Amino acid sequence: MKFLLYYIIAINLYGIFVMYSDKKKSQKGRWRTPESTIFTIAIAFGALGIFMGMRLFRHKTKHKKFVIGIPLILIVELFIFFTYIYKLL
Repeated sequence: MKFLLYYIIAINLYGIFVMYSDKKKSQKGRWRTPESTIFTIAIAFGALGIFMGMRLFRHKTKHKKFVIGIPLILIVELFIFFTYIYKLL
């Protein structure tokens, strides 16, 4: 159980970092993080971090696939996580 919590914390912190990094790269006109990479992190239970990064850095907030897709992934992940926790109790 501890490993799962550590993993979720780490992947979400990484998601926030990726969004921050991509925002800075976009401001400097440099090579960007592919959208597929961002969605892969989100699907790997990092959707909360990606979502927080979107809000904190106002990044990807005009792209419908992010505005709709990331919250949907987050809802599914929260459902899976709490279903898993409930079964352990």
